[in-house]
Amino acid sequence: MERAQFQQNWSATDYKTHAGFVPQYGLAVLDLLDPQPHETILDIGCGNGTLTEEIAKRCAQVIGVDSAPELLKAATSKGLHVYNMDAQKLEMYERFDAIFSNAAIHWMKDQKAVLKGARSVLKTGGRFVGELGGHGNIAAIQTALIASLEKEGIDGEERNPWVFPSEKAFRELLESNGFEVISLALIPRPTPLPTDIEGWLKTFANPFFDGLDGSTRSRVLANTVRLLKSCLCTEDGHWTADYVRLRFQAKAN
Repeated sequence: MERAQFQQNWSATDYKTHAGFVPQYGLAVLDLLDPQPHETILDIGCGNGTLTEEIAKRCAQVIGVDSAPELLKAATSKGLHVYNMDAQKLEMYERFDAIFSNAAIHWMKDQKAVLKGARSVLKTGGRFVGELGGHGNIAAIQTALIASLEKEGIDGEERNPWVFPSEKAFRELLESNGFEVISLALIPRPTPLPTDIEGWLKTFANPFFDGLDGSTRSRVLANTVRLLKSCLCTEDGHWTADYVRLRFQAKAN
């Protein structure tokens, strides 16, 4: 039986308000990429184009792909060259000198297809540099969401939109799809939130609430916040998300 599909709906306004830290942390990954003036680069999961715009300042051409129309609209307003495309079904005529991805691949269930597609559009010897959520990422948040849904008799795990691979699993995926791993590491990164956990959930956790009636949604949200308050919130009300990132640098064989 085919699994139900629960939607993640992106809002460019919410993203800017509640998730401005994402591209800020991504600048370190961009520095690892080290774009060169003569290069053509692909940004997988470009979102609203904040980092794509930074790449554009450093290379000859950058193309972004993402499957969120609302975020792509914001990227287009920056004058960027972007496509509405699922990176699990990457089809492009261009061949790139390098590929970049920040905070996107963990949203893609078929990560093998992502890496296979990336290799197909990358020149031999080209580099693939990125960061995604790794094993243990937002473990407390996931646990609280799933527990709150199960309290309502709802299967929370089937609504989980993320895949957070281990170092070993992602290394094997890279190597089996035509890449030589240069570096790969899990990086624990507790991340202070600019607003609060409700803002984070509103921005990133739509699939857990998709299709719920108003009262059920309110109960699930309230219980999730209650469960998380003791471990992710300080006494003065500042929230920190339990992030663990997986940063990698690979070369196309």
